Parts: sequence; C-alpha cells; structure tokens
Amino acid sequence: MPALETHPLKPYLTVALDSETEYVINRSRFIGRCFPVTDETEALAILERIRKQHWDATHNCFAYRLRSGTARYSDDGEPQGTAGLPMMEVLKKRDLFDLLVVSTRYFGGILLGAGGLVRAYTRSASDAVEAAGLVSMEPCTTFSVRVPYPYRNAVWSVLERFGAIENADYGEAITCRFRCRSRDAELFIKALSDRTEGRIAAEPAGEGYYGFPLTE
Repeated sequence: MPALETHPLKPYLTVALDSETEYVINRSRFIGRCFPVTDETEALAILERIRKQHWDATHNCFAYRLRSGTARYSDDGEPQGTAGLPMMEVLKKRDLFDLLVVSTRYFGGILLGAGGLVRAYTRSASDAVEAAGLVSMEPCTTFSVRVPYPYRNAVWSVLERFGAIENADYGEAITCRFRCRSRDAELFIKALSDRTEGRIAAEPAGEGYYGFPLTE
C-alpha cells in the first residue's frame, strides 16, 4: 500500500449543537443563543432570523468567529465595547471557531452601567456556549476494508481500538468503511496488518473532520 499523504487539516474547537439560555438581571431579560456555523453567509442568515423573531427586543448583539479568519461582533446600540466585544472575548478565550453567539436583550427599565453590561453579555455568551457543548473537530481518515468472515473478530478488535465503523455490507465478505483520527492512521494500518498477518489491507477513501466530545 502506498504511504498516506500528509494533509493540512488541523484540529479545532467548536460547539456541538444549537443552544438557548436565558436569565434576568434588574428586570432586563437576556436570551443567549449559540450556533455552529460553516461560513459567514450562514451566520448572517441566522442573525437575520433572530432579528425578525425578536423585532421588539431592545438589542440583538452578536459575535461570530470563523476558521477562515473572519471575526465580527456588534453592540447593536449598546454603549461601545459593552456587548459584542465581551461576547467575542468568550470565543477567543476558549479558542472556538465556526460559531455564532447572539444575545437578545429586553430592557427592564434599570440601567446596568458599563461594567454591568459587560458582565451581563459575557455571562449570556458563556451560558449559551456551555449549553451548546464543546467538540474537538479532528481530521479523520476513512478507510475501505474487505474482511473475509474468518477474520471478522481479528479485524473488529483493531477497528474498535482505533475508531468507528461507518457502515458494513455483509455479502460474500464483509465490506466496511471505517474512520479513525488521521494522526493514528499509520498505527491503525500496522496494527491491522500485524493482527491479520498481512492478509487484510485497508484502502484510504478520503479525509475530513469529525467531532469528538470533550471530556474532563
């Protein structure tokens, strides 16, 4: 088998799911939302949807940060530096990419002051990120493996050690697609060869990102 090529994909952190949180301080209501996004067009479309949904809100502040290098935020009428920037700092401190956070505020009649606003929007963004859950997006290589039935247990013991089976077709032999972290690809190929005495080969079938939940 030819040596695997070196790919430029690098791991990054993002959020797993959409989320929505809410809290009230001095009668002001803050609705925090977080979304995984792939590009600026998607981020702006979500933002426009929220603005239409909460057309009567006092402010719809936001921040988004993309792997492309694009990073934007807005105070949406709040005093400069008290909303969008603190939300962006939440994303930067956690080193997160490809996500949008939006904090919708319904003013309750009591001024919070600059410091209070910074704390409120920081909390709104942080709560939304926490609720969305973090994942490590890691480069993974997909392999195609043809497994004669007598070798099933031996091959499966290697597959389960290194990654996940995406699908399997049971015909005259088992044909499966298997995914493992790209950094482990060479180790996987060697382990498979060792376990089957060189009788089973794995053919690379592509590379892409896959999310792995963060564990404490």
